[in-house]
Amino acid sequence: MEQQKLPNSTLILVFGILSILTCCCYGVLGLIFAIIALVMAKKATALYVEAPEQYTGFNNVKTGRILAIIGLILNLIYLGYVIWLFATLGMEGIMEMNQDIMEQYGGKLFLLP
Repeated sequence: MEQQKLPNSTLILVFGILSILTCCCYGVLGLIFAIIALVMAKKATALYVEAPEQYTGFNNVKTGRILAIIGLILNLIYLGYVIWLFATLGMEGIMEMNQDIMEQYGGKLFLLP
């Protein structure tokens, strides 16, 4: 019997990577990618466990799941930090802090030599 690729194995890997890359988007966008990747990985793992000889690409599922877990943790930490900032400083305090940073660096985000 010919082996077939696990459904969504590449997509799980991509969503796991995106969950880490988007962790600085207030922690929300990366959370969505991480949760979707974990749900899809659970379904793909269940399918693979039923008939492992029929499917390939399980390494992508395992790697994507690990990356999604890391992304989930990073996003939860960052979301907690953002909530803490809003709770302690408020919107005005955050805007003032951003203004101070912009004045300190002369409006430049990247300092080139």
